[in-house]
Amino acid sequence: MYTHALNALKKAHLYRKRHLYPPHLADFASNNYLGLSGRKDLLQKTFELLQAQPPHAPKASMLVNGYHSLHHELESYLCQLLGFEACVLVGSGFLGNVALIEALVRKNDLLFMDAHYHASGQFIAKKSHNTIFFKHNDPKDLQAKLGQHKPKGQVLIAIEGVYSMDGHIAPLEILKHAREHNAYLILDEAHSLGSIGANLKGVLEHYNLKPTEKTIVLGTFSKAYGSYGAFIGASAEIVDFLCNRAKSIIYTTSLSVLDTALSFVNVQEIYNDPSPFVALLEQMRGCVASFGWHTKSNILTLPFGNVQSLLTTQEQLLEKGFICGAIRPPTTEKPLLRIGLNIQPTNTLEHLKCLCQALGINSPYFLLD
Repeated sequence: MYTHALNALKKAHLYRKRHLYPPHLADFASNNYLGLSGRKDLLQKTFELLQAQPPHAPKASMLVNGYHSLHHELESYLCQLLGFEACVLVGSGFLGNVALIEALVRKNDLLFMDAHYHASGQFIAKKSHNTIFFKHNDPKDLQAKLGQHKPKGQVLIAIEGVYSMDGHIAPLEILKHAREHNAYLILDEAHSLGSIGANLKGVLEHYNLKPTEKTIVLGTFSKAYGSYGAFIGASAEIVDFLCNRAKSIIYTTSLSVLDTALSFVNVQEIYNDPSPFVALLEQMRGCVASFGWHTKSNILTLPFGNVQSLLTTQEQLLEKGFICGAIRPPTTEKPLLRIGLNIQPTNTLEHLKCLCQALGINSPYFLLD
């Protein structure tokens, strides 16, 4: 039934499949930015924390009887850490975006969304007639569209702190526009929490801003925090509304207690003393900068002229011991080689230098800006 469609994907070099990679390879494809997912000492702390808990599984929806004491403790910790009144854990970043947009954008409201916002947000936003997309990271285009459209209800603006496919940081002007227009700001910090800011607290800290009652942050535990799941930090009113209206919160079994415990252990490991992590990230950014490639985030992308040359280069790098992401349409408009700057035992500065040398600024495959 689906053979013809699968064959078409293969012919266009857009076919995807899962791989099991040997653990010794240098991992520059994942989002494990701080290397926490492989830390045995943190896993041991997690087991010790779990052994002190009576139920080891969530059992039900958070709104039935699946709300665990560890859920509550982690939510409280995140509120204090990031300056929010309230917080709610969700199963994943995808479910978090569905919850936010499906519940908060109502009949007379209008959502302004960055054109490169994550697919989980676009997926639900495109089902509504209440969404206007503005050019990626373009404050002027957003300002123009805000001036052209005046809804009867609320204005909401959805952006990412760091965009997962290009590593761009959201410009300060967009955050200012949200405040000037008294708009709710949905800020997906999946790739910015644990990655940017003086203490790795994301784009708000990066710009020295505090959250307001109209700031809504979606954070994930599956990137820099080295676990699984997500959370939404906002005003008490917003979190209360989500718990009563967001289907992906109400009708989903609450987050695994194991993942919650691991997330709690990992975030404390980072924020008890972020300085060693900050220093290592700066070293990695400095390393790639010495080769002429600059990024203020943990993501470096190199555009290619066609998909076949991208896949050929990815395979060549794999043979040399490097895993890098090959990002193809429709995920992005143009084929991209995506490199994640990750602190891991397999990813020393020497590995990163070797990767940069293997890529080479004069490579005939690249169409660099």
